[in-house]
This record gives sequence, C-alpha cells and structure tokens, in this order.
Amino acid sequence: MPKLDPFLLCLLATVALATVIPCHGAAVPVFQWLATVVIALMFFLQGARLDRQAIVAGASHWRLHLVILATTFVVFPLLGLAMRAAFRPLLAPEIWQGILFLCCLPSTVQSSIAFTSIAKGNVPAAVCAATASNIFGIFLTPVLVGLVLSMHGSGGGQNPLDIVYQLLLPFIAGQLMQPLIGAWARKNKALLSLSDRGSILIVVYTAFSSAVVEGLWHKLPLSALGLIACADGLVLALVLLATGFGSRALGFGRADEITIMFCGSKKTLASGVPMASVLFPSATVGMVVLPLILYHQIQLFVCAILARRFSASAAPEGTVAPDAA
Repeated sequence: MPKLDPFLLCLLATVALATVIPCHGAAVPVFQWLATVVIALMFFLQGARLDRQAIVAGASHWRLHLVILATTFVVFPLLGLAMRAAFRPLLAPEIWQGILFLCCLPSTVQSSIAFTSIAKGNVPAAVCAATASNIFGIFLTPVLVGLVLSMHGSGGGQNPLDIVYQLLLPFIAGQLMQPLIGAWARKNKALLSLSDRGSILIVVYTAFSSAVVEGLWHKLPLSALGLIACADGLVLALVLLATGFGSRALGFGRADEITIMFCGSKKTLASGVPMASVLFPSATVGMVVLPLILYHQIQLFVCAILARRFSASAAPEGTVAPDAA
C-alpha cells in the first residue's frame, strides 16, 4: 500500500504551526521578505538544474510531447473551468481559484519520471516531457492563471512585475549560469531538494499565517476538506481516463501511453506553492494552495497503484526494459 508522503506530513505540521502560532506584527514583513528571497532562489536553482539538452534530445518524439503539453496546459484548465461551472455552489470562491490554479500548473519532474520507470514506460521521453513542462510552465502558468480567473471575473493577481522579478528573471539567470553551475546542481540534487522543500515550508507558513489571521478556518470548515479532496480526485480520474483512452486512439504504443498518463496527470507542488505566493494576495494564498496540497498526495497514491499494476502486467510479456527495472 502506498505510504503517506513524508513531505506532506511536514506540510501538514507547518499548517498546524501556522494555525496555532501564526506570525503577526513585526514578524510579518520579515517572513514576507524571507519568502520572496527563497522563491527567487528556488527558481534560480530550477533554471540551473533543468537540462536544455533533454528537450533537444527528445524533440524527435514531438507528437508525444505535444499531447502531454496540451493535456497539462489546455485540457486541465478547460476541465477546471467546466467543473467550476457545474459545481460552483459547493466550494468557496477562493477554493475554486485554487482548483483553477492547480489546473494551470506544469507537471512534476521527479515523480513523473519515477512512476514512468516503475510502470516500464518510455523513460527518456518522460525526462524530456517533464523537463519541457516545467520550462514552459514558468512562462505559461502566470498567463493561464490570468486568463482562467478573468473569465470568471475573479481578480487576485499581483503586480505583473512581481512575476518577472521573482519567477522569470531568477529562472533565466539560472539557465544562463547553467554552463558554470549546472553540473554541480545536478550532482547535489539531494541537498538542493532539501533546500527546495525547506523553502516551500517557509512560504507555506507565511501564507497560512496570513490566512489564519484573516479567519481561514472560520471561512473554511474542516468538512470542506472532504469536498476539495473529492474535486481533486475527480480531476485526476478524468485526466487519467482522457490520457489513457486518448493515447490509444492516437495510435501510441503501451510505453508511450504510460508516459503520457503519468507526465500528463501530474501537477507540481514544488513550483506551485511559490507561484501561488507571487500570483495571489497574501490573504488568500493559504486557501488557494489547499487543493494543490491535497492533489499532491492523491496523485502520488493513485499513480503508485497504477505504476505497480502496469509493471505487473508487463512482466509476463517479457517487455521489461533493462533501465526501467
């Protein structure tokens, strides 16, 4: 049975800490400044780590990458808009903003590749697709968030210059510095992953502190978390079905189908939380990221089960690739 993600436990502990001891008064600008710094550092390191060669190397499989990118940045947002139109009264407006924001995010990198490998899919294509999704997401996610929220008259965007300063410029700087520090960044992936997760916890604590002070748990009873989890689960189920049946209809083989399903259904928590703190006012960020935090665990749980089933069904056929075991 899939285990609870340890990082999710840290996130829940951080939310609990912000609920009991939120930062307030003179501590607020300090934590806001710290959150701004760690967000910029995180995107700088992402730029340094993401290998442009992976995009070039996998460009020949353009149909697969196009399907994954279309799922991530077109199908997901349209699905979110459709769900909001159908079930709008069930959740608070800020939660729907969070679900729409979730639908605009890029895919994960590590877990997409890991699950594709376990399921014996096309691992090189997964590396390329997940990397491309994150690179495009730096530019596309802010634009998509603005589009899907404005379509429903929902504001909440920050100054566009904040997006440039905190997300785009650090990422571009990291890409420019890649020849100098890229190898070091990839070699020390574990250390930098720990740094990234610590940065996310700082952002989450700052966001939820502001939300708690603004009365988060009065606006959102705990019973609503179940509805958010159901909405997340429905989004994931529909995308998995669409990518599974759609890839077969388009003539993709089993290995490519697996890659499309796992890379197309993931949403990144690592980039999502910092992006939310830049794209939304501090008073609403805590509620906006709730759907993403829950989706993170749901996608890991469901995809772990699917990956093992794909692996088990492939083994008798003798189709295990040597590098995917």
